[in-house]
Amino acid sequence: MFWKSLLLLGVFTAALHAADRPNVVFFLVDDLGQRDLGCYGSTFYETPHIDGLAKDGARFTDAYAACPVCSPSRAAVQTGRWPQRTGITDYIGAPLKPEGWKRNTQLLPAPYSDRLAHEEVTLGELMKSAGYATFFAGKWHLGPEGFWPESQGYDVNMGGVDRGGPYGRGKYFVPYDNPRLPDGPPGEHLPDRLATEACKFIEAHKAEPFFTFFSFYSVHTPLQSRPDLQAKYEAKRQKLGLQPKFGREEPRDVRLVQEHAVYAGMVEAMDAAVGKVLAKLDELGLAKNTIVIFTSDNGGLSTSEGSPTSNLPLRGGKGWLYEGGIREPLIVRWPAVVKPGAEVGTPVSSPDYFATLADVTGSKPAAKIDGVSLRPLLEGKGSLPDRALFWHYPHYGNQGGAPGAAMRQGDWKLIQWFEQDPPELFNLKDDLSETKNLAAQEPERVKAMLAELQAWQKDVGTLMPTKNAGYDPAKPNGRGVQGNGGRKAAAKKAK
Repeated sequence: MFWKSLLLLGVFTAALHAADRPNVVFFLVDDLGQRDLGCYGSTFYETPHIDGLAKDGARFTDAYAACPVCSPSRAAVQTGRWPQRTGITDYIGAPLKPEGWKRNTQLLPAPYSDRLAHEEVTLGELMKSAGYATFFAGKWHLGPEGFWPESQGYDVNMGGVDRGGPYGRGKYFVPYDNPRLPDGPPGEHLPDRLATEACKFIEAHKAEPFFTFFSFYSVHTPLQSRPDLQAKYEAKRQKLGLQPKFGREEPRDVRLVQEHAVYAGMVEAMDAAVGKVLAKLDELGLAKNTIVIFTSDNGGLSTSEGSPTSNLPLRGGKGWLYEGGIREPLIVRWPAVVKPGAEVGTPVSSPDYFATLADVTGSKPAAKIDGVSLRPLLEGKGSLPDRALFWHYPHYGNQGGAPGAAMRQGDWKLIQWFEQDPPELFNLKDDLSETKNLAAQEPERVKAMLAELQAWQKDVGTLMPTKNAGYDPAKPNGRGVQGNGGRKAAAKKAK
């Protein structure tokens, strides 16, 4: 707690002038793939409000989540630190220790922490200490009660608990059975309700700097749409003549076409909720002095649990270290700084948001953060320091991916799968879909990148998976247990 106190002292003077600072609205969508938005190439899903946001702000083409699953990326967003430093390296709810592992896999996953420690400084605490009113709505998934948003710097918490999805009786509709979100009237839809709560907070604090963190439960499973939107997209799919189509990402089937009517309805409802909040900013005359950040926590779900979306041309999806699992949409609107319609190709990652908002508020956290401020890119007047981006996921997710680590350096991306050797190497400029493994042609580059990856792993204190003495190669591989037959199941759901 000591250095958290130092943070508060360090921004005290800056907080005196907080009224001069921009408001901040941060949208974090769950499981939204980069290619799920019209402004990133989707021709089936309709996202007019987010597309409009991109026209008014900067659209990043090479933005990344810090992990291919949710909780680690959320911890990175909240703290500005790689997930390995916080200890949250898997989605909270997975087996905590190797001793609890039951799947037939070559390796035993590493242990991880199931809560964001109070010693970590969150975005809520950063902004609160800088004089902002702070609000959280939606999915938290960073620990049990006592570690929820109200204990992590947020003045108001609407819906942020330990759950990874809307698992109440009504799922995305009333009753929510959420201890931090009272039920509304029958038929109320969760994305719209959370948007309403965000709007109420913004209106109540329009005369002072505010920080609104709107963390969608959408578009995570359970797959459930408003009936009218589902019907709309069923008709659209029929009109366009779209049919389910699957390829193979061993050991799973992977969806190749965006045509899932239920998922499309979920995407549009999420977009409408974003639009509702943006309209409130316009109504109150606050848009000009408000930074809006829109991004996701991992790639789209394409190999499991209904496989509702396709990330093409990106390979794989949620749970994988391929681009489909980690490359995200990122849109930033800041009228005072960002040129409308700007496109940014510099690779950035989840920890950078904390660093950016620390820069905006004049805060100087006493603890080490891993992100860098995106302000030079937003201003269009500079570049970021030369750096690599890293990932380390020593776990088996639910989507078929295996434990591994990765790094991106310039156009080059290295993936080290812990089940196999040698690593994979791709040139993303020439091969965005990661189809051509160039490791054999570039042995010196592989060697140098591996050395840098291993140095980073040592610096952040990564934990490694261990050999599974009980693994039986004659039995079905545990990577496919929850995904075999996915093509038929997904096709059935789509009809």
